[in-house]
Amino acid sequence: METVWPDEPFTRAEQVVLGFTAADLRRALEQGDLRSPARGVYVAAHLPDTIDLRARAVAKVVSEHHVITDRTAAWLHGVDTHVHGEHDGVPVIESCALRWHEPTTLPGVDGRTRDLAPRDVMTVHGVRVTTPLRTALDLGCCLRRREAFGAMVMLARLHGLTAGDLVRESGRYRRRRGVVQLRSLTGLVDPRLESEREAWVLLAIADAGLPLPEPQVWVDVDGVPTYRLDFAYRRRRVAVEYDGGEGHSSPAQREHDERRRAWLREHGWTVIVVRAGDFTGEALDRWLAELREVLRATYSNRRW
Repeated sequence: METVWPDEPFTRAEQVVLGFTAADLRRALEQGDLRSPARGVYVAAHLPDTIDLRARAVAKVVSEHHVITDRTAAWLHGVDTHVHGEHDGVPVIESCALRWHEPTTLPGVDGRTRDLAPRDVMTVHGVRVTTPLRTALDLGCCLRRREAFGAMVMLARLHGLTAGDLVRESGRYRRRRGVVQLRSLTGLVDPRLESEREAWVLLAIADAGLPLPEPQVWVDVDGVPTYRLDFAYRRRRVAVEYDGGEGHSSPAQREHDERRRAWLREHGWTVIVVRAGDFTGEALDRWLAELREVLRATYSNRRW
């Protein structure tokens, strides 16, 4: 007889009440009938991975006196900042204690202390969590530079934040560890960027000391907006495109990209393509040098 799993998250402690054995649980995980969205919590594999389900799963392992923070908070706000290898297991839940309470010591929960103002905390489907703004600022301090900027940009995009919002609130972070990095990133955040890797492209350009391009620029064909560029210097007819694996892997999409870029080049544009592996070492230096050279060649105020 096929096991019918509940439509709600449940813990290992609750499995006995539900009538399941440890062997049932282990077998279901091995066969892919269950998954574990948070350590010690299980859900039926057929349930969609919604923010509501994530929050209900997290609520099973934290108390009402704790607030979900950092990468777990971003996850509940729709931005996954965990690195690829962490998805082989179940990332720990990151939380902090409210004032006058002790950090949690539950297994699978990283409990800390943090001074949060009431405006820093909201409730997402019954779970206390730092707001998107507070989460973006915290991650700007505690993640590595590229990952921090990508997270800040995606939180801004999804939740209507602006660079101005981040700059204003960053004043509260005086003397906090990571604040120098945070302040270097806040003014660059642009919610028009559509992916974390586009954010990496913009950050690389900024760190190289080059002029910042405009994101999401439409090019007209016969007066009709036809081709949208990830980044462009309109007056200089220079485009920078991020060509990631997602959305660019099918033959049809690759053919479309080549056709579009051929048209742009035929009409006087220089197109620089950045790929997934082009953010470190010689690959990074190569496309930045190409961009620097083409920007230098397309503009001069010299008389001779």
